Amino acid sequence: MTTKSAAAAARATVYGYPRQGPNRELKKAIEGYWKGRVTPDALRTTAAELRAANWRQLADAGIHEVPTGDFSYYDHVLDTTVMVGAIPERHRDAVTADTVDGYFAMARGTQDVAPLEMTKWFDTNYHYPVPELGPDTVFTADSAKQVAELKEALATGLTARPVLVGPVTYLLLAKPAPGVPADFEPLTLLDRLLPVYAEVLADLRAAGAEWVQLDEPALVQDRTPAELNAAERAYRDLGALTDRPKLLVASYFDRLGDALPVLAKAPVDGLALDFTESAAANLDALAAVGGLPGKRLVAGVVNGRNIWGNDLEKSLSTLGTLLGLADRVDVAASCSLLHVPLDTGLERDIEPQVLRWLAFARQKTAEIVTLAKGLAQGTDTIAAELAANRADLTSRAGSPITRDPAVRSRASAVTDADTRRSQAYGERAAAQRAQLRLPMLPTTTIGSFPQTGELRTARADLRGGRIDAAGYEERIKAEIQEVISFQEKTGIDVLVHGEAERNDMVQYFAEQLTGYLATQHGWVQSYGTRYVRPPILAGDISRPEPMTVRWTQHAQSLTSRPVKGMLTGPVTMLAWSFVRDDQPLGDTARQVALALRDEVNDLETAGTSVIQVDEPALRETLPLRAADHPAYLAWATEAFRLSTSGVRPDTQIHTHMCYAEFGDIVQAIDDLDADVISLEAARSHMQVARELAAHGYPREAGPGVYDIHSPRVPSSEEAAALLRKGLEAIPAERLWVNPDCGLKTRGWPETRASLENLVAAARTVREELSAS
Repeated sequence: MTTKSAAAAARATVYGYPRQGPNRELKKAIEGYWKGRVTPDALRTTAAELRAANWRQLADAGIHEVPTGDFSYYDHVLDTTVMVGAIPERHRDAVTADTVDGYFAMARGTQDVAPLEMTKWFDTNYHYPVPELGPDTVFTADSAKQVAELKEALATGLTARPVLVGPVTYLLLAKPAPGVPADFEPLTLLDRLLPVYAEVLADLRAAGAEWVQLDEPALVQDRTPAELNAAERAYRDLGALTDRPKLLVASYFDRLGDALPVLAKAPVDGLALDFTESAAANLDALAAVGGLPGKRLVAGVVNGRNIWGNDLEKSLSTLGTLLGLADRVDVAASCSLLHVPLDTGLERDIEPQVLRWLAFARQKTAEIVTLAKGLAQGTDTIAAELAANRADLTSRAGSPITRDPAVRSRASAVTDADTRRSQAYGERAAAQRAQLRLPMLPTTTIGSFPQTGELRTARADLRGGRIDAAGYEERIKAEIQEVISFQEKTGIDVLVHGEAERNDMVQYFAEQLTGYLATQHGWVQSYGTRYVRPPILAGDISRPEPMTVRWTQHAQSLTSRPVKGMLTGPVTMLAWSFVRDDQPLGDTARQVALALRDEVNDLETAGTSVIQVDEPALRETLPLRAADHPAYLAWATEAFRLSTSGVRPDTQIHTHMCYAEFGDIVQAIDDLDADVISLEAARSHMQVARELAAHGYPREAGPGVYDIHSPRVPSSEEAAALLRKGLEAIPAERLWVNPDCGLKTRGWPETRASLENLVAAARTVREELSAS
């Protein structure tokens, strides 16, 4: 039981909610707007309806304080860039001409103007456009979006709390603008930025905000004394404002560490902290600094990033401990619910008992409300919920779905020899050159080609029974034929089959492995209008039969050029799934690696001489604290090598990574021991090539020369210029030419033109090298 005086103020809240709507209405409206089929007014109406529906759902569930400002057409960091007026010079005319089109131009680019660079939001699979700042940046306040959405919520009679990216995190996420020296530190602009935040806060107060949440997740990373001093100064100055709402500073994804005493002492009105397993140290640390006397604590005890049901009794115990550490304790998820699907109630194909193990955004909201009620009114008032929760947890723990003795036995028998290639790279490289006979600066693509409307229709027709399996396979064969024919005519050297049969680079494999569950409506935003359905990794993993061999063999039968086998690596299979939380990640990664090892070996036996095992999530999953890096990288790199080390020396192993800070993991990239790595580099102007060179990376690499996340078609001259930059860091005999990433999201017209220009650029630079 809790004491009435300590817990009476307990309230339920969330930091953010899925934006897309139950049927991805926002995605459809925005993409319709881009194509000219949806008017600006219709787009705004759809967005307003979705916001209102979200607030109603939260309020009806018992959430006492709803978030505003978390809704976005594209991304909340980009919204912050607009809010503080940090529009890049090249986009200002577009923004001035039309604020919506200019906004999307920053995110996606146009044929004439490049977009902002894009990277991952901390250790999630969510991407954000990176702010570009320099010593000449002038900030100006534009609070229109934040004020308008707050007023919308207040007009419905709800208690609402605007949520903003905090000033310190915003600057720490930014990069020097093009042309600005690389050693420029955006954090030096803090004193220039704080008055803009002060103006926005005053506007929100005038609009009726009692509280405003300022998100500072960057402070859960290792921070220098200067950065911590900047945080102290930021919240000293903002806290000292007289014309402001109450300030709630939020952190999530990990423990605050040295930043906790800084924020605890700041003259703000409350802190929101993560108290889930990865950040459990926050509890002891909060006690060590004497708690938050006179302040509000929002306790994130429900995991906002995974989909397993909460252990309510354990969370209540944590909340009970926190009661004596703050003037008021409220209950929340650990972070925005943006990172989970909307509602398990939409699922029809998961067995009902298993479905009870899961909690999507609506179910997590119910858990938060239940915990707040138990904290405020005592556990007797939620006895039925606690009993049902105990039964669900017991059901999952004892289910045969979760354990396969054969899988565990095989994983425990792995030796170090299983994770090493039989020959050193130099010997392998010579054997591969003799086998493949590729030209200097060989061209390839990353794997996927456009998923056409006809292909999506065929997939829907198969699900709906309008065509049979044979008819669907003929459609796939036709797509593969087109992809192979185009690549041959264009002059690409190492081909791909285009992945026409794949719905998603993780889901496709998950559906063929034991231990995974697939959802029908479990959509989660990855970036902009790109939504994915992460599968649920619920039990031990094995591969009943080959997954890709058949289609790779078919593609190879259509050409004499090498066709890459295409697989998704073990770390990415974990990172882009909702992974089980009942065993160490490294154990699960080893199981997935063994399943992929079988596939790699079968591809080689079937005659595939080039096999790509993608690991775009290797950097994404890197823990936010440096002290946790070595243990993670040890099992992550081991899992990749376990997947790929069973092949002959003349079989060339590729890997691929994109949209991450590669400089943080260059040694780990080296430790993968792949023969060739392709990496996103176009938006960052070949930064990764320079990072590989500085490390002394000894193997072959393909830093991308075509930004596939923009609809613009790069000219051959532009691609050639990037290729020459790559050659400044990587010698020609080890440099590949390729796009940044897969082409699944692009249309055929732009894909054809862009790849033709890419091949032309490679030929031009080859001729330059031959003539020199």
